[in-house]
Amino acid sequence: MTMTNKQKPDYVVIAESIVHNADWKQALDILTASLRSFFLFDNMALYLVEDDRINLVEIVYARAMGRGKSAEADLDWGLEVATSVTNNGEILIKTPDSTASRDQRLSFPYFLGLPLRTPHGIIGVLVFTRFGGPTYTDEQISDARFLAAQFASMFERKQLYEQVSALQDARRQINLQEDFIATISHELRTPLGFIKGYSTTLLRPDTNWDEETRREFLTIIDEEADHLTSLIGHMLESARLQSKTLAMNFQPVRLDALLRDSIARIQARYKDLKITSEVQSPLQILADGVRLIQVFDNLFSNAAKYAPNSPVHVRVSLNENFQRIEFIDKGPGIAPEHLPYIFDKFYRVPGYGTSGSGLGLFICGQIVKAHNGVMSVQSEVGVGTTFIIDLPLESSVDR
Repeated sequence: MTMTNKQKPDYVVIAESIVHNADWKQALDILTASLRSFFLFDNMALYLVEDDRINLVEIVYARAMGRGKSAEADLDWGLEVATSVTNNGEILIKTPDSTASRDQRLSFPYFLGLPLRTPHGIIGVLVFTRFGGPTYTDEQISDARFLAAQFASMFERKQLYEQVSALQDARRQINLQEDFIATISHELRTPLGFIKGYSTTLLRPDTNWDEETRREFLTIIDEEADHLTSLIGHMLESARLQSKTLAMNFQPVRLDALLRDSIARIQARYKDLKITSEVQSPLQILADGVRLIQVFDNLFSNAAKYAPNSPVHVRVSLNENFQRIEFIDKGPGIAPEHLPYIFDKFYRVPGYGTSGSGLGLFICGQIVKAHNGVMSVQSEVGVGTTFIIDLPLESSVDR
């Protein structure tokens, strides 16, 4: 195919379309659609080297634009060519041994494979396919080399962005862990200080305490020991959930019954907390009732601590593929910048006091995940917060 001047590619437009589009797949869609105005091909495929292992390539983008578009699932996308180019590092042109008749073109692919080369080595391969020809001219190969260079630059930037994002996530996790260590140190020292102080006071040989004072001191020691036990339990549970070693006892349970048990226990602890519930068509599901109640208790406790004087409404609804449980309060709400991290390990929303280890919601999210469910949050500052638990109906059983 001979190009006229009008068919010459606009290299500046091509480069800008790749550089200025943040979504690389969208950029490739736009670019691929315009390529055929100056470069004839039926299929285009992009392969990336997988995990820096030179012999393994993975297709990340593929488009059928011409012949065989209706049969793209059965086509040869040039994996063998991509592997060869990855290994040898050179442009590869592969043509069939014989020419094809018009009705057999899909069986006679003409491949052009070009390495995606960066200063750090080959990161992938660009493969063009023409079914039934024609062969690639030197001018077309030159155009294809330019495109491969642009794609290589784009994917190098993509890898750099991903590395920067990973480093930012790692730094944030390190900061959270440092905050967690400081918090845990404080949380452990506080009950230990009470226990040590009051037990030492009771054991003083030079003082006789009346029964009421002794009972008061022993009650404080008992409560602080419970707090310490709970804190250590949260730490152990979070580790077991993350390593998937915490045993789950799945049995047929009813969500309305679990909620009633949780509400009764929470209202005994927080007597001023007003709780209303609305249950629509509850099903029995296979679940660990103890663990789900643990999740419910934690959400009620958080509402009592962080949305004081606000009523809590619990709504259970049946959807097409899942049962939804919503915990709705009218508290101060959570700023939007904190919502993406609310279920992260060690994360605590600033401005809500220093109590808590930052493990409660992480544990809740992991328990729901162990039930193949999803836990999410919606919140608006000054309006309130809704925690949502979706449990799949695949886990439901006959009532």
